[in-house]
Amino acid sequence: MALTPVENQTPAFTASVAAGAGALFGLFVGTAQGSGLLGLLAGAVLLGAMGFVFTGLIAQARLIRLATVVVFALAGLAFGGLPALVLGALFGLFAGWFIFWLATSGYRKHLVPYLTPGQVLWHYGFRVICGAIFVFLITPILVVMPLSFNAEDFFTFTPEMLRFDPAGYSLKHYRDFLTNEGWQQALWNSLRIAPMATVLSVGFGTLAAIGLSQPHVPFRRAIMAVLISPMIVPLIISAAGMYFFYSRIGLQGTYLGVVLAHAALGIPFVIITVTATLVGFDHSLTRAAANMGAGPITTFFRVQMPLILPGVISGGLFAFITSFDEVVVVLFVGSAGQKTLPWQMFIGLREQISPTILAVATILVGISICLLTTVELLRRRSERLRGMSPS
Repeated sequence: MALTPVENQTPAFTASVAAGAGALFGLFVGTAQGSGLLGLLAGAVLLGAMGFVFTGLIAQARLIRLATVVVFALAGLAFGGLPALVLGALFGLFAGWFIFWLATSGYRKHLVPYLTPGQVLWHYGFRVICGAIFVFLITPILVVMPLSFNAEDFFTFTPEMLRFDPAGYSLKHYRDFLTNEGWQQALWNSLRIAPMATVLSVGFGTLAAIGLSQPHVPFRRAIMAVLISPMIVPLIISAAGMYFFYSRIGLQGTYLGVVLAHAALGIPFVIITVTATLVGFDHSLTRAAANMGAGPITTFFRVQMPLILPGVISGGLFAFITSFDEVVVVLFVGSAGQKTLPWQMFIGLREQISPTILAVATILVGISICLLTTVELLRRRSERLRGMSPS
């Protein structure tokens, strides 16, 4: 059954929706300039007027979109120089595309035709809300990363950086991190502690997840709640409890004490990821292996482990990130000899403000992105192995 194409929208509809988007962008720009209300009104009026006019010029859409990019870029250059030119061009590109996307009903192209206007509104409204939350969470990181290349010892953007002048950028803070003895010792401590804590977390967490996945285990829900409690309880409470406990048994301030503390924090992540992997596990495979004469250990390593390996590795990566980035617990149970990289960053913020912290933070963000990308690839591989997604 062929579907009839959706007709173009009226100028009033396009103008009203475009005005809402313009108000949102104008609020951000106006707030940065000191007047959020003025920016909101200006953005709404500007994009609303563009939406009303452009709706009648759909035949010249490509030319008008190009002209919009040029006009906004020149306006940005006049008001704020080269950086504003780039931002203006990007905003003009979005504005031209968005208005004609509305005017030609492009937003319905990939939707089923029987959706009501309210359902269409919620479909895109939900995505806008998620995007706004994502921007809110990611903006602080996007600010820190370019500041790590500041040629000056400042925590703010210099005029040279705002002009994209090469003289305003430098790798001096990264060189300081790679050559400073204090930073290198902290990095070495983190690399000594995190892998050992990860190994313990993976070993204990995997065994606990496999055991708790058996339906005949008594009180398994209560045991599961206790094992994942370090993820739920505030870190300051866990750190204080570990301090008093370790001080009584002589582990406070030792390498082993820090490793055990970080392992306790990482075990919940391993349990959750491995348990999720075991949900789709076919237990008839282990029974078939037993019928063929394989013992429990052989069955585990030859049959079960290869299938749950993506979940085990994912949990191990989460445990490694938790240990490598943790600072509260190590402040309580560690000593000067176990000063990790986050601890060194905390000291740098409290005692001496050094932009090297920004370089270290950027490196840690890069490491976290790589590890989380690996986790996502492993998750997809696990779903393919269990037949939950197409190959």
